[in-house]
Amino acid sequence: MTAWKNIRLKDLRTPAIILGVFLILLYIFNNIVMPRYVQQGKTTTVPNVVGKTLDEAVTILAGSGLPGKKADVRNDKQYPEGTVVVQNPPAGAEVKFGRGVYLTVSGGEALVAVPSLRGRSLRDATFALERFTLVMGSATYQVSEEYPQGTIIDQDTPENSKVPGGRVINVTVSQGKSADQVPVPDVTKKTFSEAERILIQAGFRVGNITYQVNADLLPNTVLEQSPKAGESTPAGQAVDLVVAQKGEKPNDLQN
Repeated sequence: MTAWKNIRLKDLRTPAIILGVFLILLYIFNNIVMPRYVQQGKTTTVPNVVGKTLDEAVTILAGSGLPGKKADVRNDKQYPEGTVVVQNPPAGAEVKFGRGVYLTVSGGEALVAVPSLRGRSLRDATFALERFTLVMGSATYQVSEEYPQGTIIDQDTPENSKVPGGRVINVTVSQGKSADQVPVPDVTKKTFSEAERILIQAGFRVGNITYQVNADLLPNTVLEQSPKAGESTPAGQAVDLVVAQKGEKPNDLQN
């Protein structure tokens, strides 16, 4: 009796296995082989996936019969990290089914390391920040026994911090041992707008402006200043400027 049952079970398993294999082959034929055969030689339009996340882009492309492939990562200020910034072929291109579409993905905005400004003059610190695409902000003054007059004591963004390019860095500058006097920055040969910015950052204000014809320098270039650069004066004092204006020098030989 037991032997008879075993024979019947084997007889039942064989058709089930054959049916299972048949269904698998049918699925492969209908969903993989036939679509490729039908689409062979045909073209499709590449959809636009720029701005989509990588997963979204791959799904959208697959719907058009195109495999999406991650090609590269690059820093980009416009697109959030992980989204597509460039696709190749571009959107709207006519390509064959199955053509790979290569995707460049955003790594987010590029960050730069903030340099150490302590002990530098405002001028040196400004140049140091510009090398890292950063901007010198406002300067406040503070009495210091440790740092010489006119040098930077502190900065509002710590050194080595990672920040986006263009970030404004504000600083604290030593007044020296006395709270009464502050050195006047040198603004000669600067444009008027740049001179005004430097003076305000240093705690001064623009005083009287005198215009003088000068054919050698560009208009609005500062020719002279009073008090002179480096003189120690009370913070907040006005600095008078002589500024170049367009014109020709008078001919001294004319009567």
